[in-house]
Amino acid sequence: MTAPAAPAVPDGSAAPADVLSAVPAVRAVTLDADGIEVSGLLAEPEGAAPRAVIVAIHGRGMCAEYFNGLTDPADSLLALGARLGFSVLSLDRPGYGASARQIPEGQPLGEQATTLHAALADFALHHPTGAGFFVVAHSDGGKVTLHMAAQDAGSALIGLDINGCGWRYAPEARHFPDTLGGGASRLNWGPLNLYAPGTFRASRALLRPVPRREEIQTAVWPIQYPKLADRITSPVRLTFAEHELWWELDDAALASMTGRLTAAPLVTVERLPAAGHNISIGRAARTYHLRAVAFLEECLLRGRGTTTGI
Repeated sequence: MTAPAAPAVPDGSAAPADVLSAVPAVRAVTLDADGIEVSGLLAEPEGAAPRAVIVAIHGRGMCAEYFNGLTDPADSLLALGARLGFSVLSLDRPGYGASARQIPEGQPLGEQATTLHAALADFALHHPTGAGFFVVAHSDGGKVTLHMAAQDAGSALIGLDINGCGWRYAPEARHFPDTLGGGASRLNWGPLNLYAPGTFRASRALLRPVPRREEIQTAVWPIQYPKLADRITSPVRLTFAEHELWWELDDAALASMTGRLTAAPLVTVERLPAAGHNISIGRAARTYHLRAVAFLEECLLRGRGTTTGI
């Protein structure tokens, strides 16, 4: 088999293979969100301004490191996004990371969205943002992202790529707080062979206490979603793992969920084979991250009006 040609670099020459497989530098950042410290991780493209900024929002009880790759950093969203010309900003949600010192009980989802908008405004004051912000979010981070998109500031978001976040919980997941306290292992992971050896030991470093003001909102998400959905004007891509068990995901449930996104110019739903709920730390991470970046590319094309013909 003939190896594919390396992509061209700006001067027209071929990029060396080691550049394509290199892991970009990742550094810690702290942003001022109207007086609240929001911490995170930043990877930037080497030697060029970013085409846009991918903002990564973690799920319940996790942290910004979720998107930095546990067993293979080269396949992380931070690494792949930066190698493809984007800045990637993975944020600790309010109540996690640095902000936990100021708001130890956290914030409700809507307040988190407002705080993250303020953090992104601060980021834009000090960093190039290219075409703007595109959000990739996991699980409860997807709930916050939908709140962000429904707020006035959310109209400027390039698009939303959300995984592991549905509308109505599956019957097995409705027993709050018992499910979350001790019975969620199967729901969170699915079959163990979806993850590389060492993933479960390494994942302990990602775990954080769930802030109280966030935790008490978990069960009311099915009430919140319909109030947000018709205010979202950004393109939306929803991804559900083959072994996603938290949500009702039959055709009728998904049609009902997407049917609420009446103002979004594009809504797509994808199923990701050989993956469990925690996609970004499983074997399917690279596949998902590349598809998320591909959706960003599609959103950028739509933004330039290239879909309207010649």
